[in-house]
Amino acid sequence: MKSLVLVGIVLIALGVAGLVVQGISVTERRTVLDVGPVKLQADEQRVIPIPAIAGIAAVVIGLGLVLVGRRRA
Repeated sequence: MKSLVLVGIVLIALGVAGLVVQGISVTERRTVLDVGPVKLQADEQRVIPIPAIAGIAAVVIGLGLVLVGRRRA
């Protein structure tokens, strides 16, 4: 069951990354004014938060998959 171990390791890595990085910053370009040849655009920056519980859950599930995968091998 190497696939379970591999998926578990990926989940652990993603969970730790989610705990380290608190949010993902995204910049969107919006058109504010569009009158004939005049076009005014504004950059809007948003932060998408990553809940800590999601990172913890990913690490716990990943550890479970690694343990189950190693027992079956």
